[in-house]
Amino acid sequence: MSHELGRVQTILQRLESVHGRPRRIARFDPMDELVSCILSQHSSDARSFPAFTRLKERFPVWTDVVEVDCAELADVIRTAGLANQKAKNIQACLRLIYKETGVYSLDSLRSMPTMEARAWLLKLPGVGPKTASIVLCFSMGRETIPVDTHVFRVSCRLGLIESAIGEVRAHDALMEIVPNDLSFRFHVDLIQHGRVTCRASSPRCVSCCLVDICPSCKEGAENRTPVRSETPIVRTRMRLSGVTA
Repeated sequence: MSHELGRVQTILQRLESVHGRPRRIARFDPMDELVSCILSQHSSDARSFPAFTRLKERFPVWTDVVEVDCAELADVIRTAGLANQKAKNIQACLRLIYKETGVYSLDSLRSMPTMEARAWLLKLPGVGPKTASIVLCFSMGRETIPVDTHVFRVSCRLGLIESAIGEVRAHDALMEIVPNDLSFRFHVDLIQHGRVTCRASSPRCVSCCLVDICPSCKEGAENRTPVRSETPIVRTRMRLSGVTA
């Protein structure tokens, strides 16, 4: 067992003793997940989810989304922010998907190896590593690690990766040290920890279950007062996770 693997396993065991173990509960198909993710970029769930709901209600089929005037689509998704650019990207994605596959579907990716499928998604307008990883992980059950601000911050503070590599390169860096069968749990556990304990501006090191193995923690292990989180498991972009104690 490598040092990195041992650390990852220890981190997950401790986090799940506090927050519970995440499990997948698939809800979105790949196309819905893709469009929902585009809407979520530089936005909050509270703003992007309602915009996605309005889009689906206003345009029941993807052909409607492609054929509507871009300005009208932007009005429908306005609350998600950056509506004009997102409307343009959504329509461009749908057109390219149809051109490449003959249907408004990403089901053809299911037969591809994970990295090949990710490369295919990255060719779509407005789709970066995080969006591609979310679609693969949450709607297809693939073992990728979407890196959002919480996953990146906590991974850096724990010394798993260097902050200098940035969030884009962090996807590949983390996949090199986190085993495939632990990638989903790693993603959800670090988001939960980042939102509840290892917060950006005021990390709660004194109550962190990882304090003695975290090189960035300001508190010594002797001051540690672990507490079981009373915050429900964070519902991340996947809308797929639950927890089992």
